[in-house]
Amino acid sequence: MELYNWEQLPAEQMNPMIVRKVIHSGQMTIARLNIRKDAVVPEHSHINEQIANVERGALLFHIGGVDRRVGAGESLVIPPNVPHGVVALEDTVVTDVFTPRREDWISGDDAYLRR
Repeated sequence: MELYNWEQLPAEQMNPMIVRKVIHSGQMTIARLNIRKDAVVPEHSHINEQIANVERGALLFHIGGVDRRVGAGESLVIPPNVPHGVVALEDTVVTDVFTPRREDWISGDDAYLRR
């Protein structure tokens, strides 16, 4: 068993608009991102199923040809291998859960977030 405190985890400045904190377990990745208004996460896809849980603010997801606004208290399930992108409509805190864990993030192959 491992205990984590989000306030004590190291923060990664992915780009000027996005800060990420991450926990990787054997089977899952959970990430808490602070995303500034007007930040863009370019369209990408991954083998992981993702659940995006917006804690504060609002995001506009473009997924499968559909735009979907996700606000505070809402969660969006993104199936594996489905291209999606995001625009922050407000300053936002989102917690993303992935399964299986994000091996690409562990290996540092997350350049799409560092633009």
